[in-house]
Amino acid sequence: MTRVDLTATRLTAEQVQDWLLTDGLRVLLTIVLAVVLRWLAHRIITRTVAAMTARTTERRDDASDTSRAGRIWTEATGLARARHQQRMTTLGTLLRSTVTFVVAAIAALTVMDLVGIPLAPLLASAGVGGVALGFGAQSLVKDFLSGVFMILEDQYGVGDVIDTGEAIGTVEEVSLRVTRLRDADGVTWYIRNGEIIRIGNLSQHRATAIVDVPVAYDEDVARVSAVIHAAAEAMAGEDDWQGRLLDTPTVAGVESITGQTMTIRVLAQTSPGDKVDVQRALRQRIKSALDEAGVKAPPMGPFGGFGGPGGRA
Repeated sequence: MTRVDLTATRLTAEQVQDWLLTDGLRVLLTIVLAVVLRWLAHRIITRTVAAMTARTTERRDDASDTSRAGRIWTEATGLARARHQQRMTTLGTLLRSTVTFVVAAIAALTVMDLVGIPLAPLLASAGVGGVALGFGAQSLVKDFLSGVFMILEDQYGVGDVIDTGEAIGTVEEVSLRVTRLRDADGVTWYIRNGEIIRIGNLSQHRATAIVDVPVAYDEDVARVSAVIHAAAEAMAGEDDWQGRLLDTPTVAGVESITGQTMTIRVLAQTSPGDKVDVQRALRQRIKSALDEAGVKAPPMGPFGGFGGPGGRA
């Protein structure tokens, strides 16, 4: 029968007890501090995001009491509540994930050092592995960093119409790695953020609606301009366009003269999403006003187009 060495067993128990009272207590304290630190950091981030969102909402509400141009400018400069909340939520999620990773890594290294695991070989191996992973995942890191800067700089958001160089469409989803947009044909494009070299945002700030009005060459420019200006001013005064036009459309003057055709250009500052609607409505009102005033259209050519004899239909 094998005899058990009670002295060795008693000594091991004493060592365990000593370790629990020294290094074990430090390990427990490290874990508790890591949990508390993570909780505090997450709470601060959440409150900061909520405060920034509320502050922007207050600015938007204040701006809604100003003029029509002020309201549209506020919306066009990215202060829309839904878009700002989305950007702040994404930033908050990113910051919370970063804090969790950093705190967990520091706590794990501290615990390993207290347990007695040598960190030098581990860190050396991690460094070599990190270099190899960095070379292998360059595109992934590039996409991630591009997504972070894109969100921080508010280059575009969900609902914006953008030109990425590869595709033009409406943004449906924005993540840290991929941007998804849908073009006019209904095709869904998935574009890696790191591959986007330039961005043309057609939905930020303000848009200019351009309407070219062709009239007969022998018409009086001042008279035609007055008729167009009156039609544009009447449109700007309608309730349906109070939140869509930044200001009364202006008659820029004669844009070109070709043969028997004189083209007068009209400019209107609009909210980006209403540019096409403004152009269509403005053309309709100008056409009706010119017909009522008896302004002649340019003559039609024999093969279609302007240039031959004829008049306004």
